[in-house]
Amino acid sequence: MNKQQAGQSEKQEEEVTGLVCLEADLQDGQMREVAVDDQKVLLVRIQGQYSAVGSRCSHYSAPLIKGALVGDRVRCPFHGACFNVRTGDIEEYPGLDSIPCYKVKVEDGKVYVTINKKSLTLTKRVKEMCAIQPGTKHTVLLIGGGPASLVCAETLRQNCYPGHIVIVTKDSLPPIDKPKLSKAMNLESSSILLRSAGSKVAVDSGKAVIVDKYMRTNIPDIFSAGDVTSFPLSIRGDQQVNIGHWQMSHSHGKVAALNMLKKPTKIESVPFFWSALAGKSIRYTGYGEGYTEIIVKGKVEERKFLAFYIKDEEVVAAASLMFDPAVAQVAELMAEGKNITKKQAQSDDLSWLQM
Repeated sequence: MNKQQAGQSEKQEEEVTGLVCLEADLQDGQMREVAVDDQKVLLVRIQGQYSAVGSRCSHYSAPLIKGALVGDRVRCPFHGACFNVRTGDIEEYPGLDSIPCYKVKVEDGKVYVTINKKSLTLTKRVKEMCAIQPGTKHTVLLIGGGPASLVCAETLRQNCYPGHIVIVTKDSLPPIDKPKLSKAMNLESSSILLRSAGSKVAVDSGKAVIVDKYMRTNIPDIFSAGDVTSFPLSIRGDQQVNIGHWQMSHSHGKVAALNMLKKPTKIESVPFFWSALAGKSIRYTGYGEGYTEIIVKGKVEERKFLAFYIKDEEVVAAASLMFDPAVAQVAELMAEGKNITKKQAQSDDLSWLQM
């Protein structure tokens, strides 16, 4: 046995391969949860090609098989995070990590998935990041230690930014999962002043920093992201809005970082909210300000329903309880720039949600 053959043999010993289905079992646009050595895997077929990624969302481990598959990405049904089903990379938030991606082989009409034994139990994957290069003088200063700053810093490193990154924050710990900690109702606005009176950064009447589609303020090389920001919401005709939310802050941070690196990227995220009450989870997507009518599918009294918020004969938001993955599907339709009409919302046939 030569060195090449020995290396291949050693590699095979480090991997486990499983026959998961027949090639004809899935049609384009379908997905299935399969198992390889007891590890659950999300198997997807798109344009005649199979791919396999981790089966759980990297945010709170929701099963992606219950989500919405559109094109090359699947949206988590619980909180709206999106992952590329070919690479496992996270493309929409919340959450910080990507999911594993596995090798797929189709042979003699059978589909095989191969997983490295060392990663059998892994459900998350951190994208590769570069290190600072000695001698680099350029510095990015991030004020605030929330999710927008964290994602901004990670995105810079993931895109090979070689300079210094400085985060200025009152927090003594690194950025943490704050939704469970940040719901205090006794906060005084005076304790979280955004700026001094002498600042030249443009703000709106609510003191939110105004940015354009690229998260740029009116001052060159100064960007704003997160709860302090008023940004153009693409699904509402670029209406300037302020949405203080974990998911949107992640997106702001990523877009700001890419534009710092001169990689023109617009903020086009669709707001996606959730709340757990009495053991049940309510999902909400869109931006319902100014709605004039609500169309309900199902029965509210039975705690199983889908509600469409209507304005100007169109659906501007949707909420649901025990109706997954409907809200995730609505979010994907909005992300695709498709208008959902009042007539569609009124129809008893909701097959249009399947895109």
